[in-house]
Amino acid sequence: MKDITVAEWKSLIATDDNAVVLDVRTQDEVDEGALENSKHIDIFMGQGFINEVKKLDPEKNYYIYCRSGGRSVQACTIMEQLGFKNTYNMLGGYNAWVEN
Repeated sequence: MKDITVAEWKSLIATDDNAVVLDVRTQDEVDEGALENSKHIDIFMGQGFINEVKKLDPEKNYYIYCRSGGRSVQACTIMEQLGFKNTYNMLGGYNAWVEN
């Protein structure tokens, strides 16, 4: 897992053809706004989250965010334990994105 700022995120995502943006917030949070083309898997689904993550391609680069950066760290950790090699955590989460 690598922690990256919103500016780093924007720069990396613009040139990464192997990128997947993963939103791990609740549905209520997503309904308030989300990043374009993001895939939503709520980390609070517990085993359901793990089951959905296992369906993803572990060779992709995952840019993961939540509201403020805490749950996305957990998601990165879980994904690494499942064999995902490239996970990026957005520092400050969606709140930081909206502020920039």
